[in-house]
Amino acid sequence: MASKGTGMSFSRKSYRLTSDAEKSRVTGIVQEKLLSDYLYRIFSPPDRGPAAATSRKPLNFHNLPEHVDQLLQVDSEDNESQGQVEGRLGPSTVVLDHTGGFEGLLLVDDDLLGVIGHSNFGTIRSTTCVYKGKWVYEVLISSQGLMQIGWCTINCRFNQEEGVGDTHNSYAYDGNRVRKWNVTTTNYGKAWAAGDIVSCLIDLDDGTLSFCLNGVSLGTAFENLSRGLGMAYFPAISLSFKESVAFNFGSRPLRYPVAGFRPLQDPPFADLVRAQRLLGCFQAVLSVELDPVEGRLVETESSEWQLQGQPTVLLTLAHIFHHFAPLLRKVYLVEAVLMSFLLGVVEKGTPEQAQSVVHQILDLLWLFMEDYEVQDCLKQLMMSLLRLYRFSPIVPDLGLQIHYLRLTMSILRHEKSRKFLLSNVLFDMLRSVVFFYIKSPLRVEEAGLKELIPTTWWPHRSSRESRDGKEAREETTEERQRRRAYERGCQRLKKRIEVVEELQVQILKLLLDNKDDNGGEASRYIFLTKFRKFLQENASGRGNTPVLCPPEYMVCFLHRLVSALRFYWDEYKASNPRASFSEEAYIPPQIFYNGKVDYFDLQRLGGLLSHLRKTLKDDLASKANIVIDPLELQAATMDDLDEDEEPAPSAAQRPMQALAIGGALPLPRPGWLSSPTLGRANRFLSTAAVSLMTPRRLLSTMEKVKVRSLNVEQRTREDIEGSHWNEGLLLGRPPEEPEQPLTENSLLEVLDGTVMMYNLSVHQQLGKMVGVSDDVNEYAMALRDTEDKLRRCPKRRKDILAELTKSQKVFSEKLDHLSRRLAWVHATVYSQEKMLDIYWLLRVCLRTIEHGDRTGSLFAFMPEFYLSVAINSYSALKNYFGPVHSMEELPGYEETLTRLAAILAKHFADPRIVGTDIRDSLMQALASYVCYPHSLRAVERIPEEQRIAMVRNLLAPYEQRPWAQTNWILVRLWRGCGFGYRYTRLPHLLKTKPEDANLPSLQKPCPSTLLQQHMADLLRQGSDVAPSFLNSVLNQLNWAFSEFIGMIQEIQQAAERLERNFVDSRQLKVCATCFDLSVSLLRVLEMTITLVPEIFLDWSRPTSEMLLRRLAQLLNQVLNRVTAERNLFDRVVTLRLPGLESVDHYPILVAVTGILVRLLVHGPTSETEQATSVLLADPCFQLRSICYLLGQPEPLAPGTTLPAPDRKRFSLQSYTDYISAEELAQVEQMLAHLTAASAQAAAASLPTNEEDLCPICYAHPISAVFQPCGHKSCKACINQHLMNNKDCFFCKATIVSVEDWDKAANTSAMSSAA
Repeated sequence: MASKGTGMSFSRKSYRLTSDAEKSRVTGIVQEKLLSDYLYRIFSPPDRGPAAATSRKPLNFHNLPEHVDQLLQVDSEDNESQGQVEGRLGPSTVVLDHTGGFEGLLLVDDDLLGVIGHSNFGTIRSTTCVYKGKWVYEVLISSQGLMQIGWCTINCRFNQEEGVGDTHNSYAYDGNRVRKWNVTTTNYGKAWAAGDIVSCLIDLDDGTLSFCLNGVSLGTAFENLSRGLGMAYFPAISLSFKESVAFNFGSRPLRYPVAGFRPLQDPPFADLVRAQRLLGCFQAVLSVELDPVEGRLVETESSEWQLQGQPTVLLTLAHIFHHFAPLLRKVYLVEAVLMSFLLGVVEKGTPEQAQSVVHQILDLLWLFMEDYEVQDCLKQLMMSLLRLYRFSPIVPDLGLQIHYLRLTMSILRHEKSRKFLLSNVLFDMLRSVVFFYIKSPLRVEEAGLKELIPTTWWPHRSSRESRDGKEAREETTEERQRRRAYERGCQRLKKRIEVVEELQVQILKLLLDNKDDNGGEASRYIFLTKFRKFLQENASGRGNTPVLCPPEYMVCFLHRLVSALRFYWDEYKASNPRASFSEEAYIPPQIFYNGKVDYFDLQRLGGLLSHLRKTLKDDLASKANIVIDPLELQAATMDDLDEDEEPAPSAAQRPMQALAIGGALPLPRPGWLSSPTLGRANRFLSTAAVSLMTPRRLLSTMEKVKVRSLNVEQRTREDIEGSHWNEGLLLGRPPEEPEQPLTENSLLEVLDGTVMMYNLSVHQQLGKMVGVSDDVNEYAMALRDTEDKLRRCPKRRKDILAELTKSQKVFSEKLDHLSRRLAWVHATVYSQEKMLDIYWLLRVCLRTIEHGDRTGSLFAFMPEFYLSVAINSYSALKNYFGPVHSMEELPGYEETLTRLAAILAKHFADPRIVGTDIRDSLMQALASYVCYPHSLRAVERIPEEQRIAMVRNLLAPYEQRPWAQTNWILVRLWRGCGFGYRYTRLPHLLKTKPEDANLPSLQKPCPSTLLQQHMADLLRQGSDVAPSFLNSVLNQLNWAFSEFIGMIQEIQQAAERLERNFVDSRQLKVCATCFDLSVSLLRVLEMTITLVPEIFLDWSRPTSEMLLRRLAQLLNQVLNRVTAERNLFDRVVTLRLPGLESVDHYPILVAVTGILVRLLVHGPTSETEQATSVLLADPCFQLRSICYLLGQPEPLAPGTTLPAPDRKRFSLQSYTDYISAEELAQVEQMLAHLTAASAQAAAASLPTNEEDLCPICYAHPISAVFQPCGHKSCKACINQHLMNNKDCFFCKATIVSVEDWDKAANTSAMSSAA
């Protein structure tokens, strides 16, 4: 028999009747007695065996229908009324009352059994109530948030704050808070998790109400329920925003039936009996064979049965399916009868035997049932399978999950069934991604983890601390034994999980099969269309949770997809030597601009796709021989006009009904979390698929290819893979790309979708799951503290000892639970294999970016998420997989680190990248990169030309660009070299909060002398680089410190008011940020002066004197504000407001001190004298501020020594752990020098006429005159002004030149002229 079940043309209709003329021929197929025995054997009643051959009437195909009808007659006691039943009121089909029985905003599924909360606390009840008897219904928990499930009466009134259980005559169980509710609340039951099933039982004979969780009774919750006239109870639920469940009132078999309790909706008893009897007949056909030669019946194993075209068997099956087929369209019967039978086949036999039987059964279904019948049956079968898999409890051997997946795989191995399910069910009627998810058990005891991992262990130091270089204490023998026992348990768990994961990968391999194109489209190309729609739904629906696939499902799906993808990639390589291995995979750049793949509304590096197609159409024509269809350009132009009228929101804020070029994208019906079987009928047009017919040879300049858009569902295999005259997805190959193919084009599209999937939600979930490890670290720290207190506690304080012992027990039990749960998380999310998958995606993105960069301007077509995934996947590998697995152990780690460093260094200031968000991400990634020794060394390993270009971009003027992040990068290159700049945590915090010393510290300083040298060379060589850069730094310092002072004034005023008030936390955050910016800008100035002092001190340079005067002015302002006695800064620091912890004297004063020491102590005498004169000439200079640095309120008399520092006053001498003795000596030397120079300057100074002072600063005499207007000021003011503006201070005339002004010389010249 053909495997697809299409080798015969029989139909069920052909076997219903036979004419009299055919009777003899039909009964003559086999000997009449043998036929009668066979039919009696197949169609014998289930309660008795076949009648004796002598007492029974001969049976043949003529009288068989009458016999079958008698067989299927149901006794009256089995055929109970499907209408009203005593004790129950309402429709026989029980659903949620979406017309009037609800409160708040709720989203209800099409089947009226699933519900999602869409308001604060919505409530809904069912359409049927009960007033007598024992009743039960089940709730499938899809999310484990705040919900109250139970019963209520029709008189209960709910609102957005009060739900089921908050009013009289309403009762509820809340597994989120582990409580029961009836006006008041008490502890009850166990915590539930997503994937659990809650059974709600009400006994109105005894007046009690109870609940079960996954079939385990939680005990009686309520007693003495109100009963009597007018008292009837409805199933009801209240749930908060985004929480979701699905109800089973009896429309499907209860997962955990309870003896004596009846489901609210009666099962179809009569049909169930008939279906079970017909299944028995069908099983008999599989276990009995006819032997015409011997004239007897032969018993055989059903796993060995084969349909060989025997007419007798075919006619027998036709009679069975004539009655069986209509029943197999009903969900209850499919799950209760067919599903149970198939699961029994899978459980009893080997995988090969089960596969053979299931394949034969599916062949028979397609052969004897009408297409619409078998399609309905398969749809219900897969929906039931998915529901069983999703809501099955975790058992130690994962046996339930394994059986469900094996049956799923057996069904999908049937080609015709697989293609139908892929085309119509897997991504349309249900969420097949659930099949690739392994849920995490919330209760480790029920999952068997206690037996699997009997010994628990947890690390004694966090991963961050161990990377700081601090040596952890050595393990004891007992700890080592516990750790090894725990690791062995983790390995046992991992092996069991790997069995499930391998089955999931096998299922995906079936869906990605591209060799099953006999008589239709191959499975892979159907999958591609559905997969792209799935990605669009999740990309366009961000922010609308009901539409999205949960991130935890995405993580598992991504890993299984990577495994299947790499399998097919390497398989293709084995048969095509010119192709590439999966280790060398990347996405060719032409896929981003030839329009073959749809990227929806995702942002490109260069902006909107419509804009790029217009501005880069010439480059597309010259480099890729592609011409965009003029109609599409016209449509894009119209879109741009609409966008001009109303600015387009960002991708994250884009409305669900966003427009694509081809048409509107209708909002898919939400309901992902409520039910795994929600149907979706959305259809959309896509501009992704482009019909392109072009030879593979290079086209001449005149042979351009015009592209036009197609509906994505109209794409054929040829449109994707190409042919001898069509390159498919690879149309428009730029000259930089190799001619040989990487792999099959369809696999490239799968890979592209996998990268997009990581960007959508996988990275977010990887970071979220780290919370389990963080919880372990917190509880481990709490346990160690408790044990330390127990050791120190006096034995006479028995009360304290008892409390500490109790706390120790609680922490130990919690750690036992969390360590077992952490083992599950490590096996399913953070294993070595999962780490390699993420690492592979990182390398794919790096190669894709490198190849795209070579295309020049066409690089702008690349979607932003490729850069985002490269950045985020590296972050995940570095931060999320430790300490169990280290990124340094990965193959090619150093090379990958260097390639990523080169990409960050080149593209953080790439003009082809216009998106603000992605540019910020690149800048932040580079800033993080230079913080750690390994990654900083990678930056130093990139080619020298790229390093210099990176530093040049960092030194670009700060105006009109995000300068703060650039400044942080420069600071991190210097950190560890500056004055008192070797700390990992701010020293003043450790002085005020010693307990912080035990916390994980920040990354240790790791300066880069190589990049500092590049910076110095650029500042020396470029005549315009240093002035423009330093002028912008000084401007930003002036702004940041002025903003900081203004904000602390407002904070101080608010704190001094008598009325109670609160300072806005956002204002505090901005204030602290301005302070940190001021400190970092000062550190950049310190680095610049240290590396290239001549920029300020070599006055042969035209801008040196002006820069030095500006610097001195700002330094004096900072010193005066910070060091004044009992000033504003002091008072705000003393308040110690939350959010202003970083604001203190130390960080800003040591930065200023570092600059002053370099100017006044280091260097030749001539330079220090110039710096001293400029500093003293500034009117804001106060020697007292310099004395403040060493804890002295006033200058010391000549010849006296420094006294010991006063602990109550700030002094650099108090920070000897952070400031070396040599640095302190330099500060003392600077103070002595300034004291002497200040005294000398005071003695030599002469009084100045006020009329001769600069009218701008009133600090210096007039020394310059502007031409042609003739207005005057000092040189410092006019030079500073001309850095940013060419207009006169006073008259706004354009200044052509500035000339020196000497009053005496000018007066004598005027006298001579007179």
